[in-house]
Amino acid sequence: MGYCNVALAGLPSCDLDRLQSVMNAAARLTVGAQRHDHITPLLADLHWLRIPQRIKYKLCYWSTSAYHTGPHRAICRTPSARSRVRNHGVACGPRHRPISSCRRRDVQQWAQDRAFGVAAPRASNSLPDAIRRSSSLAVFKRSLKTYFYTQCFY
Repeated sequence: MGYCNVALAGLPSCDLDRLQSVMNAAARLTVGAQRHDHITPLLADLHWLRIPQRIKYKLCYWSTSAYHTGPHRAICRTPSARSRVRNHGVACGPRHRPISSCRRRDVQQWAQDRAFGVAAPRASNSLPDAIRRSSSLAVFKRSLKTYFYTQCFY
């Protein structure tokens, strides 16, 4: 379930709910719990994030990891955008105009919004500044997991 989290970004909640039920069954199997046992304490004890937070965690971690270790050292292509990432910790993706709730998205726009180049900066920019400005990748990873863990279970 771990390697394809980025491909799951932007899926409707009904599809993510199905994946969550599979993950819940795996957690119950792992700890030997019964089907009627509450899942939240089990997931918290295992330190497993729920599917939506897990997807965001992987998007944020992989994009930041690529930024810190990649050959280009920046997500954006324009010099001004690179300096904006370096100075403010804000990742930028392709610009697109917001779609009003009354307009229906077409399939192509939906697929573009799910692309890593759009979904990763959006997820990274939703993080608090303290996490985005972490001193190292290890500190970032630990802070990121704590942030999403508290979102799930507190």
